[in-house]
Amino acid sequence: MIEDIEDHEVESTDKQAAAKKSTLVSIVVNIGLTLSQVFAGIVSGSQGLIADGIHSLTDLIADFVVLFANHHSAKEADDDHHYGHQRYETAASLFLGVSLLAVGMGMLWSAGNKIIHPMASGQIQILALYVALGSLVAKEVLFRYMLSVAERVRSSMLVANAWHARSDAASSLVVSIGIMGALLGYPILDAVGALVVGLMVAKTGWEFSWEALHDLMDRSVSEEEHARIEKIISGTEGVKGFHALRTRKMGDMILVDVHIDVDHAATVKEGHDIALAARNRIMKELPVLNVMTHIDPV
Repeated sequence: MIEDIEDHEVESTDKQAAAKKSTLVSIVVNIGLTLSQVFAGIVSGSQGLIADGIHSLTDLIADFVVLFANHHSAKEADDDHHYGHQRYETAASLFLGVSLLAVGMGMLWSAGNKIIHPMASGQIQILALYVALGSLVAKEVLFRYMLSVAERVRSSMLVANAWHARSDAASSLVVSIGIMGALLGYPILDAVGALVVGLMVAKTGWEFSWEALHDLMDRSVSEEEHARIEKIISGTEGVKGFHALRTRKMGDMILVDVHIDVDHAATVKEGHDIALAARNRIMKELPVLNVMTHIDPV
């Protein structure tokens, strides 16, 4: 039991350190991209590049939210939070989603106005294309790095932030194509690129918001994870059966409630040991915060 707690604490510490490191890297990259994209967009006259720079700014804000949530979610349980503070991560994912949705809607509004009132041909300069392509490469590299860290430490919040970076990489690609079209004499394509970026950002924001909202409403684990828990319980020595298996998400962790059937002739200690064995096996194989068991004689 003590070893399980110690392992969980070590895993939590490693997760927090990895999240902090990857997020600081993202902050540095996003500061550079925001400044370069907005400046180059103003100088070159590219609406799409300015929109991309604003998207990078939302990434920067999101990074600070992740740092805040990462710090607070690692706190141990206290008198006011008996199950810990893991839901700070879910709340951060919801904030990221809502912020993306809001920014996307703003981009759509701005791009729509530009399409209605397009710029004159020849205003966009080649500088915009160079900066857009450089941003595309930087964001794609950042996405792959952040996603690898997120999957290694199994953090949904970091996954959300990584895909935030990927959405910016995709937007840079669209902006690059729009700028190319504008340089070839079709300036409205730059505004169309900004419009597509807005749609992509809004769609990503809606998906993250919806997922986080479900987790805050005690959504159960996936069918695959549920089946694994059932298999672990059934395979525990002394277990005659089980019922009323329920799960719910707590940040990136899982809470499990289950009634376990044991032989009616078993002593209280024997029943307790069987339930404890099932609990320890579940917590060893899955990111489970706690397993609440009830013993039923059969």
